[in-house]
Amino acid sequence: MTILPREFYLKDTVKVARNLLGKKIVRKIGRRQVTGIVTETEAYMHKNDPASHAFNKITDRNKVMFGDVGFAYVYFTYGMHYCFNIVARSPRIAAGAVLVRAIRPEKGIDVMQKNRGNVSLRDISNGPAKLAQALAITKEHYGIDLTKNSELHISDGSKPNKIIESPRVGITKAADKLWNFKMKA
Repeated sequence: MTILPREFYLKDTVKVARNLLGKKIVRKIGRRQVTGIVTETEAYMHKNDPASHAFNKITDRNKVMFGDVGFAYVYFTYGMHYCFNIVARSPRIAAGAVLVRAIRPEKGIDVMQKNRGNVSLRDISNGPAKLAQALAITKEHYGIDLTKNSELHISDGSKPNKIIESPRVGITKAADKLWNFKMKA
């Protein structure tokens, strides 16, 4: 599997969100390799996106969004869940990231089920918090370079046949932007 190079993420955040569909998240947990195909993403920009964590200013939480592309932005939400994002943006934009909302489990399904408490296959990673839990992604992964062969990276995959665009999930600001992308089953 070819790891996606930094240049892949050095484009418009919305384009990267679309182009991540069909790619593979590779997570090494102990001696096991756990993988899943990205099936849903959302783009979050900077000054033109009040729903983005980077909209107002740089903080300790969002500072990786203002750094080099291809790094993991992991944040804690609702006091109980982690969410996994990938820093991606055009060189003309100060910040941006793609939230990976769902994956289709591929390898290491037993590990994912154990991490999720033996839920059904359908429910292992069909949401951003579920995905992070299934892959054991935590704050320890904040700032990891995803373009290197490490415990967490993104590799090439197949291009989806059809992509569905819709409004982003669970936000109230800039809710009209069609920046949620799903692979059609």
